[in-house]
Amino acid sequence: MFSDDRKIGIGLTVFGLIFLFLGVLCFFDTSLLTLGNVLFVSGICCLIGFKRTLKLFFGSMERWAGTGLFLLGFLLVLFRYPIIGMIIEAYGMFKLFFKFGLIINRFLHLSPVIGPILRLPIVKRMKGMCDYCMGRSESTLPE
Repeated sequence: MFSDDRKIGIGLTVFGLIFLFLGVLCFFDTSLLTLGNVLFVSGICCLIGFKRTLKLFFGSMERWAGTGLFLLGFLLVLFRYPIIGMIIEAYGMFKLFFKFGLIINRFLHLSPVIGPILRLPIVKRMKGMCDYCMGRSESTLPE
């Protein structure tokens, strides 16, 4: 099903996310956050390959801001400013993976189980409020 590199990549990524969660849970413990960051990035590298990882972080000029913020946050965590570093790092990750989140959102709307739930009037109303707050005038998702 998966090659060994992908299995290792999935494991490293999951352990990275677990260590990041534990680092935040333990009042922003610097060592857990640093270990989580290293495991997460190495897991992504094993999962999609080194060239694709470089393309993910440095592929276009739009991604340079997200990459810079992620690296700045990583360095701030290393230099014992974990709260500020994690906030900056989270914003960098948001900028890097925002378009991927839109693809997941569209997939969830088209799925047979979650799609009808997301099309309920209360959920649509909440989505409309989010669109208004983000400055988008109309929805880009299918009805």
